[in-house]
Amino acid sequence: MEIGVMGLGRMGAGIAARLLRAGHACVVHDTDVPAIDRMVERGAQGAFSLDKMVAALARPRVIWLMVPAAGVDASLSALLPLLSRDDTVIDGGNSYYRDDLRRAEQSRAVGVRYVDVGTSGGVAGDELGYCLMIGGETDTVRRLEPIFTSLAPGVFKGYATAGTSQGHGTAEQGYLHCGPHGAGHFVKMVHNGIEYGIMAAYAEGMNILHNANAGERRRGTDAETAPMRGPEFYQYEMDLLKIAEVWRRGSVISSRLLDLIAVALTADPVLEGFGGVVADSGEGRWTIQAAIDESVPTPVLSAALYSRFSSRGESDFANRLLSAMRKEFGGHVEVAAT
Repeated sequence: MEIGVMGLGRMGAGIAARLLRAGHACVVHDTDVPAIDRMVERGAQGAFSLDKMVAALARPRVIWLMVPAAGVDASLSALLPLLSRDDTVIDGGNSYYRDDLRRAEQSRAVGVRYVDVGTSGGVAGDELGYCLMIGGETDTVRRLEPIFTSLAPGVFKGYATAGTSQGHGTAEQGYLHCGPHGAGHFVKMVHNGIEYGIMAAYAEGMNILHNANAGERRRGTDAETAPMRGPEFYQYEMDLLKIAEVWRRGSVISSRLLDLIAVALTADPVLEGFGGVVADSGEGRWTIQAAIDESVPTPVLSAALYSRFSSRGESDFANRLLSAMRKEFGGHVEVAAT
């Protein structure tokens, strides 16, 4: 197939590259000219403006948007006047599923088809394939299957579910039509909310191991801080990289995220290159909002989201107020952390 790819960042460039290797013709556009040039070197046709990208594509056109969620509305508004009836716009980014419903109507009003595709795989997706969670009309999704089969990892026997034979349809290949408009991004939203929780669990567990030598540290004695009980029980110097490596082999908590922990610790064993400020791009918040609307308890996912807020200093005022209250009610003097 022929497809336009708009947005050549970490994920967009990988998507275009994987499509090219599968034999699809790609016309690529980005505001960053060097990004276009890099894809041209890999076999894509470069377009240095939206109208040139649209003009270069045969009808009915297919354009994959891979831009930040905050930029989708502007991109779609710029694209729609250039498109024709039965052209298709795919939003492969991390958009809020409720925005998909509005954008689908906006597109339908001018005869353009709209598909939302939650895309997981990160920078490794170029090589390993992308997990695709798709929302949209059935006939439109079916028309785009050559694209999805090229981007998805494909069937791997090692992933077969015990006790079943193959029969899960496209899910076995790594892509799934989850339902009508918005369903793809709804599933991806919850996927990323779960990701927050898993990442937080790994980080907290590794931090306990990192501090398993706490009993060896000299600590000042003061009236405000509870002393450590049983310091003799915390005399271990743990090699976190080797622990990550052994967990990757046969452990029930092995995962792609654990693989990435091992990579990170190999490159920087004490993580000196990181300040510990953890961003959230929205999906965790939206997952918690959906849980509230559905009256579904999600204490782990909520705690993981709030932990990210705290990492950015959003709890600093609350912590200062706690310290102030202790001083006011009990005359407690703040003691610097050691």
